[in-house]
Amino acid sequence: MLIYDDIFSWSGWGGKLMLGSGKCRLRIYDLKKDNKKSLMHLRPVIVVVSDVPDSKMSVRAATSHVVTTVAKEFNLDPHRMLWIEYYPENKYGVDGKHVISEKFDAVEFTWHKDKAIQPKWRTLKPPLLDEIKKLVNS
Repeated sequence: MLIYDDIFSWSGWGGKLMLGSGKCRLRIYDLKKDNKKSLMHLRPVIVVVSDVPDSKMSVRAATSHVVTTVAKEFNLDPHRMLWIEYYPENKYGVDGKHVISEKFDAVEFTWHKDKAIQPKWRTLKPPLLDEIKKLVNS
């Protein structure tokens, strides 16, 4: 079940200069809140983030800071959460002839106290990719 879908802004670490601040589209799904009876999930909370054009910083550039902020603000257990960065299809060149396919990356973090560090990206592959696409497209 989708529990949050909006533009999320985060404060950076640069004080008045607002260094490291930005915004993204944030979608949070809680699989425990689905009405149908299904398997128990090790990571029932799925967070999908994607860049927005008017942000000062990309999610990827500040991913540890963003995931730490989201986990704190939404009271999410980071060890029960799957963090996904979504990059939609992008066309470029004359008449949009060149295409960069959409991409879903799962990001794993090491958590030190309540802070995410050492992000590691991996491209999602089926069957998990298919399930995430169903969530995002529903």
